[in-house]
Amino acid sequence: MPEAQKKKSLLKRIIAIILGFGPGIFAIGYTIGTGSVTSMIVAGSTYGMQLLWVLLLSCVFSGVLMFAYGNYALISGETALYGFKKHIKGGKVLAILIIVGITFGQWNSLMGILGISANMLYEILLMNFEGLRPYKYESVLAIAIIVIGIFYGLMMVGKYSFFEKILVIFVTFMGLSFILSLFFVYPLPADVVRGLIPSVPEVPGGKMMVAAFVGTTMAAATFLSRPLFVKGKGWTIDNLKQQKNDSITAAVLVFIISASVMAVACGALFYQGKPVTQVLDMANTLEPIAGNLAVTIFFFGTLSAGLSSIFPCLLIAPLLVADYQSGELDTSSRQFKIITFIACLVALIVPVFGANPIQMQILSQVFNVFVLPIVVLGIILMINNKKVMKNYKTSIGVNIGLYSALFFSCVISYTGILAIIETL
Repeated sequence: MPEAQKKKSLLKRIIAIILGFGPGIFAIGYTIGTGSVTSMIVAGSTYGMQLLWVLLLSCVFSGVLMFAYGNYALISGETALYGFKKHIKGGKVLAILIIVGITFGQWNSLMGILGISANMLYEILLMNFEGLRPYKYESVLAIAIIVIGIFYGLMMVGKYSFFEKILVIFVTFMGLSFILSLFFVYPLPADVVRGLIPSVPEVPGGKMMVAAFVGTTMAAATFLSRPLFVKGKGWTIDNLKQQKNDSITAAVLVFIISASVMAVACGALFYQGKPVTQVLDMANTLEPIAGNLAVTIFFFGTLSAGLSSIFPCLLIAPLLVADYQSGELDTSSRQFKIITFIACLVALIVPVFGANPIQMQILSQVFNVFVLPIVVLGIILMINNKKVMKNYKTSIGVNIGLYSALFFSCVISYTGILAIIETL
């Protein structure tokens, strides 16, 4: 086979693998946004690789929870909140609390995501149109309105496969950008090893950062939405193995991409004693160390992270409401269009008021951890109910993983409470 044909064939195979990615692509979209990138940058530049152990544990438990929720959906034929309402005593109240808690957290994130993404696009425009500098507020607001308008228009197409393909493009660019950034700046191997030993930074904001880490990586929205996305993919009980592999792949990719961002921030800034609190500061500080190319790559990755999160954040509220009502998501319904339109208006709050979204991003990630123990407990009860699972027996290993995740989520929720008390 000629060399050119071989290259073409290899490229086709890579594209086929990427496009063949399952519902796990939504897990990456939910998990890695500008809030997650901000948390990783702040942690990497302030504490080095000290919090790598939190990221690793969060990703392991995320994989177990995605697997459990996916298996529950394929075997029972039901979705999460609908199942909670139907099979758990007091499940209706539980499900409503989950909807309110997760929607609050995700819409808070959405404000910050749109604010940061609009600011980044403004910075890119500024490179070519210097005359925009006196009109920063107006430009950022106009960009935010255009971006959210485009995404709302795309939502109206209303097909699972379409959402999946759009997310695949953004997530692929994001992952490659952050991993490529590691070739320019990276941490010392000894710091990476030390980062796997559990410890909490004994400084103001240390507990907040740990809680934010878990809130962004073990996102309750990721697990609750999985049954609907698994059904949207058209998977059945015959796809149990695919579902398992998809969960593992998603968890591994979340760890690799997030750890890459933390490592770049550590390598570029921690050793110089330059902690940052903004994504744009990170890009600007990288320039003298790694050059324009590294800045462009990292910048592009962060923008892709923001845009890849807008879709799932807009989807979450109508998705959870539909889950509670019937377990079926109708993307062409009037209800879907109204709720996503409200989400778009909420997203514009930060750009309209010209606020700095960074602290809101981290705080919203902290709030996510309070819903997490309920979401973990819910699936433990469901997958161990023989009637619901049609006599399918969940393995001891998965149960150990789930109970460990429950203990971990309770500890982190307590840490989050302490962190909020410290800031008051």
